[in-house]
Amino acid sequence: MLNNNNIKRILFVCHGNICRSPMAEFVMKHLVQEAGMAADFHIESAATSTEEIGNSVYPPARRKLAEHNIGCQGKTARQMTRSDYDRFDLLVGMDTWNIRNIHRICGGDPDGKVVMLMDYTNRPGDVADPWYTGDFEATWRDVLEGCRGLLDTLLTTK
Repeated sequence: MLNNNNIKRILFVCHGNICRSPMAEFVMKHLVQEAGMAADFHIESAATSTEEIGNSVYPPARRKLAEHNIGCQGKTARQMTRSDYDRFDLLVGMDTWNIRNIHRICGGDPDGKVVMLMDYTNRPGDVADPWYTGDFEATWRDVLEGCRGLLDTLLTTK
């Protein structure tokens, strides 16, 4: 169980920080809020690329979150930095390319902090990328399942 004095810091990461990682950020914030544990978590998201820095969450991703009464107002894309490795307990990638780029940006993963979101489900692999498919429902399902699994894991491990 998480210690109330021990805030868990999680950074969700995807390529541009306008679809998958902000969806994961705000879904996870919603889940910990529902669990009455918002004070125990610090949750952000970031990109591995510079392509979308400063841009808002992509409108279809924003709409998909809104369908589930989850807001993401004020979120703009930022690129992760090497210092994020020290600032966060977990860096959660959405796909294998993200993981490779996180390792490149951070200079490796000596503390074992870099994980894949879908590894917290019964179907490990990549979170569906709606940028290419346009299927934000599939991404929603992956993100929700992954975030639920991640939260369950964090609540049952020290």
